[in-house]
Amino acid sequence: MSDEIPFTIVSQLCFVGREGGLVKTLSGFQKGRHTLPTAVNDTTLAFLAKLCAADLAEHAEARFQQIRAGLGYKRRELTLSVQSPAALLTAAGFSFEMAYGLEEADPSRYTVTHTLRGLRDPALARHPAFDATFAGTFSEISFGLRRGAQVEAVIDAIEGLDREDGLTVDYPSDCHECTVSVPGVEAQVRCTGESLDLVFNRAGSPAELIDGFAAVRLAFSLDPELAGLIG
Repeated sequence: MSDEIPFTIVSQLCFVGREGGLVKTLSGFQKGRHTLPTAVNDTTLAFLAKLCAADLAEHAEARFQQIRAGLGYKRRELTLSVQSPAALLTAAGFSFEMAYGLEEADPSRYTVTHTLRGLRDPALARHPAFDATFAGTFSEISFGLRRGAQVEAVIDAIEGLDREDGLTVDYPSDCHECTVSVPGVEAQVRCTGESLDLVFNRAGSPAELIDGFAAVRLAFSLDPELAGLIG
């Protein structure tokens, strides 16, 4: 089974990674003058945008230089736009975004979400320089499905397999999504109907996440319904 992304079935592909920390550790936070957010709303998000502006600009510039040097881009081939709390780096073949946000469960903490979109050539992800540039950045790979999928059908297909096949599925009572466990793959496979997402236990490079996708694709080939989901 090839690791080629089936773009006849997949409408879009993106890689996602997250990291974060305490709001009070941001360079814009002034102890004694500022108070920590206790909720997530427009006011606190605007406050975060001011606090993280310097950190974002520094990290975005470092990423720009890393990608420019690592992949050999020329001036016209790579652009960076920074508007706190997000920065967007646009290159030939992909875009890369860094976005700061507050954690819903604990607004005294912030999260930085890294998202790589627009990669239509998996061969680029396997280029040593590309792989090295984004090593340890992403923990999720998400596939938008052109035709969508019926979550109930995915659940029924997996529950209809022999136990020896090793695939298991968990889902809430309303079946709005399901989570599939695949033997040998250190990721949970989440099907929402609109997308298929692989959520890994640790951050890796695009090539590592595509390897995980290939293993899931092979496991799904056990059943025609599942095979049709990701080609």
